[in-house]
Amino acid sequence: MPHDTRYAFLPVLHHHGLSLNPLSIETLQVNMGKLCNQACQHCHVDASPYRTEQMDRKTIDQCLKILSENHGIKNLDITGGAPELNPGFDDFVVRAGELGKHIMVRHNLTVTLDGHPGTRVSKRYLPDFFARNRVEVISSLPYYQEYFTDKQRGKGVFQKSIESLKMLNARGYGKEGGPLVLNLVYNPVGAFLPAAQSGLEADFKRQLGRQFGIVFNRLYTITNMPIHRFRDQLEHLGAYDDYMTKLVNAFNPAAAEGVMCRSLASVGYDGKLYDCDFNQMLEMPIENGEPMTVFNFDPDKILKRRILFASHCFGCTAGSGSSCGGTTA
Repeated sequence: MPHDTRYAFLPVLHHHGLSLNPLSIETLQVNMGKLCNQACQHCHVDASPYRTEQMDRKTIDQCLKILSENHGIKNLDITGGAPELNPGFDDFVVRAGELGKHIMVRHNLTVTLDGHPGTRVSKRYLPDFFARNRVEVISSLPYYQEYFTDKQRGKGVFQKSIESLKMLNARGYGKEGGPLVLNLVYNPVGAFLPAAQSGLEADFKRQLGRQFGIVFNRLYTITNMPIHRFRDQLEHLGAYDDYMTKLVNAFNPAAAEGVMCRSLASVGYDGKLYDCDFNQMLEMPIENGEPMTVFNFDPDKILKRRILFASHCFGCTAGSGSSCGGTTA
């Protein structure tokens, strides 16, 4: 249910005199499919080893065509599922790099060790592949303690994540001032807003360094979005209304002005365009008489569009804000 009228977002924007029009298309965020080696409790994509949706070669090539044209797009942000499980992933990265784009991959760490959940094809080459192509790696790690990470992401995930982080560090990732960027993502285990990003980053660096000798560049804090699995979990616990009230009461106009949908276009595995990854999962496409896709990509129309907002948007505007790059205020 993408629009919960009990928690209407637009009236709050209007009350604060905000319109939040698009500013640019600085980043093309591409979801390569919903297949994943994990099935995390908080996953807004509903990804799992049993999903079959995958971006096809024709759509990947069209994304590359868009990147090759002069639309002001600087960044390619690749996500999933586990995007590395798409057969076209490696070529996509290489060719986007040849176009001079800054490439970010939303990498869950454990896919390196687990491989493909169906074929068991190994992915242990990924740390070397990422380093060779100067990919910025962005990886979720709910906490620096095993219990909380495994509670959210599944038994054994923490230890695999630590091993994978060590593999990335061995290739030079995460070193201060180095060319290979490794950023971690924290989202709370439960119906809470994340604590201050700077303080958590210091805690993560101290604990991961002390316990495991792991280094990384930045920690991004992200609010759990009240959609799909996390919403189901909240409703099962009778906590959905309390959580939404918490998000609404924490609305921050400064955070709202920095939301990612103002400078990003999100591409679904089928090529449809969305304002953000969350709207994508709620099937709220960008439309101009008909759904816009990578095959009728028109930057002028995208920049003139009206961004679609709904109740879940309170998740991006609460407290210090939440985006794919962490806080927004």
